[in-house]
Amino acid sequence: MPVLDAAGRSSAITGAAHGIGAETARALARRGARLALIDRDRTALAQIAEELRAAGCDVTVHPVDLRDDDAVAACATEIETAHPALQSLITCAGSSMLGSLDQLTMEEMRWLMDVNLWGTVSITKALLPALRRSPAAHITHIASIYGIASPAGRIPYSMTKFAVRAFSEALLHELEGTTVTVGTVYPAGVRTGIILHGRYAASIDPGVAGRAAAAQAAMYHMEPADAAERIVRATLQRRPRTLIGGETRLVDALVRLAPVRYWGPMRRPLREAIDTTTPMSPR
Repeated sequence: MPVLDAAGRSSAITGAAHGIGAETARALARRGARLALIDRDRTALAQIAEELRAAGCDVTVHPVDLRDDDAVAACATEIETAHPALQSLITCAGSSMLGSLDQLTMEEMRWLMDVNLWGTVSITKALLPALRRSPAAHITHIASIYGIASPAGRIPYSMTKFAVRAFSEALLHELEGTTVTVGTVYPAGVRTGIILHGRYAASIDPGVAGRAAAAQAAMYHMEPADAAERIVRATLQRRPRTLIGGETRLVDALVRLAPVRYWGPMRRPLREAIDTTTPMSPR
């Protein structure tokens, strides 16, 4: 299976305006790639595009809400026109949600599934015909350590990431023998601010939610640029499965050893990050 060369070839990146997506765009730009940047944040998308163009990168921007299938289809048509040699798709777009099942509404959980799963499925389906026309192409879906093990207090987020994992693996099998390969990346905590700027159940006191989010964020050790470099390498090498971070490798081993009882060792380090019920102490 030939590896990919980014220079002069096009890559589409979702969630490209912030965090891992923006750093992935920078990492590919340094390798001479042409880029189709996708995000719903028009202002931030324009800023990263301006930065990359100033560095000599050929960039197109595609503001779109990935929950809108019609808009995604139109976006894919734009990308195919601007990038006839599309070689890779990297799906970094996503959000988070704090809260227990008792605290969350069905609407809140469906919203996250629409963003993290169905947005990933929609853009992948829309761009697959363009990727098939490439002599060699790769799709990289960003899952999570929580797509390997499911902690309490993260039901909707873990559901979406396990679903992305299932989608990726099934698509990998469907495309076996074609020019398109598929890989899933499982990062541990990356310092993107996703947990601090994500959503939480409306029934949770904002102070309590902020405390839990801060506790989770304190466990994130990897810089987005480091994660992006590993994502780009995995894409160009067309890896089917990539674990990023020592925590992910540890949890992966734990789940293999104790597929039913892995939560026992995980509970203690996560106790503050999953606590969305204890009232704030009075000052």
